Amino acid sequence: MAEIRAMCAIGQRGQLGLNERLPWEGNKGREYLADVARFFEVTRGHVIIAGPRTVASIPPFAYEDRTICEIRSEKNPADVLAWFPDRVVFVGGGPPVWEAYAPFIQHWDITRLPYDGEADRWFDPAWLVQARSTG
Repeated sequence: MAEIRAMCAIGQRGQLGLNERLPWEGNKGREYLADVARFFEVTRGHVIIAGPRTVASIPPFAYEDRTICEIRSEKNPADVLAWFPDRVVFVGGGPPVWEAYAPFIQHWDITRLPYDGEADRWFDPAWLVQARSTG
């Protein structure tokens, strides 16, 4: 059985997105750059599944040392996760993806960034309690 994880960064009030991008995208502050570097370090050697927009934002170098799989809403999450038995799978994307995959996510790794500006997408704490028991 795959180990299912999610890794995301949120703003001070749970901000996730703005106009289909990260609200802090392009910010060169130390915390923001460290968050991106940590994401690529932690996911190295593992699987990332994500929607088309997220996959399109992944830089070419990332394909060298991790498996990246684009998912679509018509795919059953259990079926997608079954493609990767005995792997660590990171569920990437935004609210629609996490809403669908939250019942399968066993571990959430959330970084709170110093961003406190506008957003049109927010982290839903209910996702944290939807995970199925892994015992």
